[in-house]
Amino acid sequence: MKNFALIGAAGYIAPRHMKAIKDTGNNLLAAFDKGDSVGVIDSYFPKADFFVEFERFDRHIEKLKYEREMFLDFVSICSPNYLHDAHIRFALRSGADAICEKPLVLNPWNIDKLKKVEENTGKKVYNILQLRVHPSIIALKEKVKNAKKDKKFEVDLTYLTSRGHWYHTSWKGDHSKSGGIATNIGVHFYDMLSWIFGDVQENIVHVHEKDRAAGYLEFENARVRWFLSINADYLPHEIKEKGQSTFRSITIDGEELEFSGGFTDLHTMVYQDILDGKGYGLEAARTAIEIVHNIRASEPVGLRGEYHSLLVGLDS
Repeated sequence: MKNFALIGAAGYIAPRHMKAIKDTGNNLLAAFDKGDSVGVIDSYFPKADFFVEFERFDRHIEKLKYEREMFLDFVSICSPNYLHDAHIRFALRSGADAICEKPLVLNPWNIDKLKKVEENTGKKVYNILQLRVHPSIIALKEKVKNAKKDKKFEVDLTYLTSRGHWYHTSWKGDHSKSGGIATNIGVHFYDMLSWIFGDVQENIVHVHEKDRAAGYLEFENARVRWFLSINADYLPHEIKEKGQSTFRSITIDGEELEFSGGFTDLHTMVYQDILDGKGYGLEAARTAIEIVHNIRASEPVGLRGEYHSLLVGLDS
């Protein structure tokens, strides 16, 4: 049984980490969040200590180590994107490996600095790249691997996940903290695409606004038109009629990739891989972080070149 601490216990994704820790037979010693709406902990680790002040959380981890000889093996990090870098450093300097949500960091150079902290502490950083363990995505990767080397697949990626007005008031609506919509909700798709289709050859941004982003990515083996939005107005009519608020679609050469299900236990699978001595480290995250950084740094070109069909009608 390994000992865990968790940072960001009140966040949306935290319960999946708690479930993964429990399902893999391990123990959560302590959790931290500035917000105290963390009753979900009772469903997994009711005996875990909880703190709303980081200084007290830090002190508690030290007391466990020196007064009770209880050492952390892992720190799971579900905090806001801009804090990941600092919280990873805390984990490593506390003598634990870090398991961090996406995006691992906001900028490529942060990865280089964290590699030095890994070297100095002898501890490792792992990233949650759960689409890499999704059965449909693994099958697609195998299909691409077996295709002709010079084959360019035509890909359209659409991800619509509705968010209310609160989103723009929260840290997620602050580009300096979240990295913007492409970083916050798109980074795992960019990782998936690069993992399957190879190195990036071109990265063009058509639109990058507070509630939508779209662009074109060319990889070694794919030409990708992508569109992301948190605006419910873009949801297909049939999705709205069902009362659903999320729509995912990936078509490859006009054929829909079925991956709507199978998301429930992906975090647990990622945790098990890490515990088995595998898992994805710092370098695995680099390409996706470079993609989102370049998207943020790019000037949108409007309706030019290869753009997503949902942009039709946009004033160029």
